[in-house]
Amino acid sequence: MSDFNLSEWVLKHRSITGFLMALVMIGGIFSYIQLGQREDPPYTFRVMVVKTIYPGATALEVEQQVTDRLEKKIQELPNLDTLQSYSKPGESVIFVAPREDTPPKEIPDLWYQVRKKVGDIHMMLPPGIVGPFFNDEFGDTYSLLYAFSGEGFSYAELKTTVDSARQQILRVKDVEKVDLIGVQDEKIYVEFSDKKLAELGLDPAAVAQVLQAQNGMVPAGTVFSSQRNLPIRLTGPFDSVHSIANLAVRVSNRTFRVGDFAKVSRGYTDPPEFRMRFNGKNVIGLGVTLNKRADILEVGKALDTTVAHIEGELPVGIEVEQVANQSRVVRTQMREFMTTFLEALAAVLAVGFLSLGFRTGTVVALTVPLVLAGTLLCMLVWGIDLHRMSLGALILALGLLVDDAMIAIEMMARKLEEGWDRMRAATHAYRATAIPMLTGTLITIAGFLPVSLAKSQAGEYTLTICLVVGISLLLSWIGAVAFTPYFGFLILRMRSPSGKTGHDTFNTPFYNRLRFWVDRCVEHRTKVIISTAALFGIGLATLTQVPQQFFPLSNRPEVIVDLWLPEGSSFAQTEVVAKRLETLLAKDEDVMNYAAYIGGGSPRFFLLFVQQLANVNLAEFVVVTRDNTARERVMQRLRLTFATDFPEVRGRTMRLNVGPPMDYPLLFRVFGEDPKIVRSIADQVAEVVRANPNTVDVNDDWHDRIPSFRLVLDQDKARALGVSTSSLSQALQAHYTGISVGQFREDDKLIDIIWRAQKNLRAAANELPDVTVRTANGTPASLAQFVKFETIFEDGVRWRRNRFPAISIRADVVDGMMAPDVAAQIIPKLKSIEHHAPAGYFIETGAAKENAWI
Repeated sequence: MSDFNLSEWVLKHRSITGFLMALVMIGGIFSYIQLGQREDPPYTFRVMVVKTIYPGATALEVEQQVTDRLEKKIQELPNLDTLQSYSKPGESVIFVAPREDTPPKEIPDLWYQVRKKVGDIHMMLPPGIVGPFFNDEFGDTYSLLYAFSGEGFSYAELKTTVDSARQQILRVKDVEKVDLIGVQDEKIYVEFSDKKLAELGLDPAAVAQVLQAQNGMVPAGTVFSSQRNLPIRLTGPFDSVHSIANLAVRVSNRTFRVGDFAKVSRGYTDPPEFRMRFNGKNVIGLGVTLNKRADILEVGKALDTTVAHIEGELPVGIEVEQVANQSRVVRTQMREFMTTFLEALAAVLAVGFLSLGFRTGTVVALTVPLVLAGTLLCMLVWGIDLHRMSLGALILALGLLVDDAMIAIEMMARKLEEGWDRMRAATHAYRATAIPMLTGTLITIAGFLPVSLAKSQAGEYTLTICLVVGISLLLSWIGAVAFTPYFGFLILRMRSPSGKTGHDTFNTPFYNRLRFWVDRCVEHRTKVIISTAALFGIGLATLTQVPQQFFPLSNRPEVIVDLWLPEGSSFAQTEVVAKRLETLLAKDEDVMNYAAYIGGGSPRFFLLFVQQLANVNLAEFVVVTRDNTARERVMQRLRLTFATDFPEVRGRTMRLNVGPPMDYPLLFRVFGEDPKIVRSIADQVAEVVRANPNTVDVNDDWHDRIPSFRLVLDQDKARALGVSTSSLSQALQAHYTGISVGQFREDDKLIDIIWRAQKNLRAAANELPDVTVRTANGTPASLAQFVKFETIFEDGVRWRRNRFPAISIRADVVDGMMAPDVAAQIIPKLKSIEHHAPAGYFIETGAAKENAWI
């Protein structure tokens, strides 16, 4: 068995070999057609979001009463890496991230454990909370995103149309989920005037109870007779806005209609919480998520057909536009790959023909497509799709897989020149080179293992490179010892015996000169070894000066623009600023289209996109430019515009990145027990980062403190009037924000009925002392009688990491600089700050220095 010669077997069974090669070639072509095509490789997002609403609580109270309790329990999870959370007034959000080496198949069970542990302590959370809510689909990506708009149509009418379109799109094969984005929930508002209620002697709380009782869904029972059961149905629940206005309220033998003292209207959530706009129009978005094995190109074609059919059925005035289309990106990517691949193949074959000659080069040229066909066939069998990593690996492997074939055919050609027959020359190449070539191939494959097999997010993302390169190189070895001798036997000509020995072949001027220099190196081996070691040392030293960036920027034409207003800004103000930017973008010839998301970030339309969560003071734009050159021009103009025309806004422009999601390339975290000391140290860190000329947009994630009213009750006066803290809170909530007093049922809709004060009373902060509440004996009393008013500043947001207060100083780097290089310039200066900090306070480097997950 040790004498087995694969090349000899191939040549003795040429019919079988030819059949197998044809089979591999056909299989490769079939595989290329059948392989799934996507933009990025499969990637498991290892993040779950746990969100809890705690109405009325400050950021500090939310942190102490909700966030900390949940984190204590979640921290018991196995394989937990980090717990990152923020607490805002009335809201707690926790990001749960397992260790990077957690296998993807174990992630669903880990999310189940999070739900289970949070459920175990639900009764220990303070009363009045809403949630917790769990989002383990944080990484879902919308492969296609559409925008529906309609001038003259209400949001409700537009939503009806979009719902119908959603049902049709869900029927397309491989569509997994379709979500509506930017929907404005309907509300029915019953808005009252304090003065009017006081004049009529009506108690706002009593009126709210009447509204709630009138529309309650309460069973009226069933008559059980001997022959049949007869359910009892009552009329009375509201069937229109008019019926709410006509509801009678009786006080002191007097009856009033709700419409006599309140304005009843149907509208939408006010103020809005989130809104989507496209090219300057309010729209409802439709995001399409595909299953993991879907072929994006085939599904894209099917969706184009379906959407064209939907457009034909739309009411006049409603339009549908495409916001994002991953199938178009993949199609462009495949076209660029084929161009690059053919160019690389032509270069490789040209070198082969020039260095080996026509016939010998032809053998290599025939071997390469066979190896590639075999690689594609293996990819189909093992479920490796065509995407960014696998296509790059194929191009990378192209320059390597010809090596073995060139070694084998050159050996065969050399022996033919010495007068050997074709069979002997072909089989000798196997004996002389098969094992050395296999060893070299395995060593080359091993060079790709460290990154691709790393138990990290980067390792998971780049695993395909190792697999595809490994497959192609192993097949190239098989091709060199099997296919290459076969083609060489058929194509190369036998040479007439010339009487030359093997040594005579190398007795030429070129080889004689080469032999001379080899002899000189052996004679002066000490000098050669020292020189080699010195050059190696110089290489290692200069390697540290090479800019480092593991993942490059994406070549997609989108520009991501974030507009951050000061913490505590209203939705209306954020929308005003967003519309100002829309006006500028509409005039820019380099911009094809733009989508604006007000009150939060864009949905994930790109796997590696860093998604922003809901923030009333945030407007995020996705600007599609004409090409990459236009993208750079647009970014430069926007940066200048922010500096001159948007002084009240922290504006940021970004390109899309390749690799595991990372928000800012530079990030330094300050940890400690006392938030005041942490903030003081963070301010020092920010100054150091800001002083570096290679940083821009330096900011921290705690932002500025926000103003709020603090009402200090005179408890003696309040008790004398019969007013409690609880009743006062409810009265103020009803007055300013509004309270739900029931739900209006219409078909399959449940529309909240909101009881609140009229707009002119809600928006006037200076009239807060004049707000009236009902005392124990039913008489109205103004807040000024028993409340002292103070304006204070409190944290708008409080971040923690692994249950420690943590302030992150974030920054972008100037174009042309690598984040690790800039971080290396800053870190030594931070050591001094850390050295002088109190015990237990320290600074940690993140972002490009770690595998960030949000």
